[in-house]
Amino acid sequence: MQQGCNQWRRCAVSKVVLSAQDVRKRYHLGSKELSVLKGVDFDLHKGEFVALQGASGSGKSTLLQLLGGLDRVSSGSILFDGSPLFLQTAAEAARFRGKHVGFVFQAYHLLPDLDALENVMLPAQIQSESQLKVRAKELLDKVGLRDRMGHRPSELSGGEQQRVAIARSLMNKPKIVLADEPTGNLDSTTEGEIIELLKQLHEDRQLTLLVATHDEKVAKAAQRVVCLKDGKVC
Repeated sequence: MQQGCNQWRRCAVSKVVLSAQDVRKRYHLGSKELSVLKGVDFDLHKGEFVALQGASGSGKSTLLQLLGGLDRVSSGSILFDGSPLFLQTAAEAARFRGKHVGFVFQAYHLLPDLDALENVMLPAQIQSESQLKVRAKELLDKVGLRDRMGHRPSELSGGEQQRVAIARSLMNKPKIVLADEPTGNLDSTTEGEIIELLKQLHEDRQLTLLVATHDEKVAKAAQRVVCLKDGKVC
């Protein structure tokens, strides 16, 4: 089931930037085969905020990994800007992700020995250090962490760590941000703050945003909801 736009912003009527066409993903566990995705068709348009909903095991995280070049399809196609995405080597996949995709994860994945500013700068393309710092500071300011830039992850709350992760995902000015359960480790108050931040960033920066979530609040904030069940769009 794909639900339409809500009232806070109209759906984008723009080109498809990322597409799954009859995507299937199978894993082999010894002599057994596990089918996780069973023919998924899905389009993400430029400027959309889409929530991908489904129970645990429905294939949400797997689909995000395939769309973001973290894994390969077993069959079917991923299209980026209308062209098939062929990532034959790990280096090609890394270049694609670094140039086009920002990731936000439930577990934050911040490096513990780096402070907030250094974590945000980590994925940056080669530029002068001064340029990188300026951009990283701007992003941390945007997510409300102007006074926490020199703090390491152990000195930050869960919500603050997720804000750092969101800023990091934007460092390379990606075309698409993929977020996997970004509110999953947060209390209800902080959860609401992160949802509001994602909405605001989407509106201010015209982000193309796909969020895999169990959270009904995230779904209500999105322009469109796509449901996955048993490896298929439902």
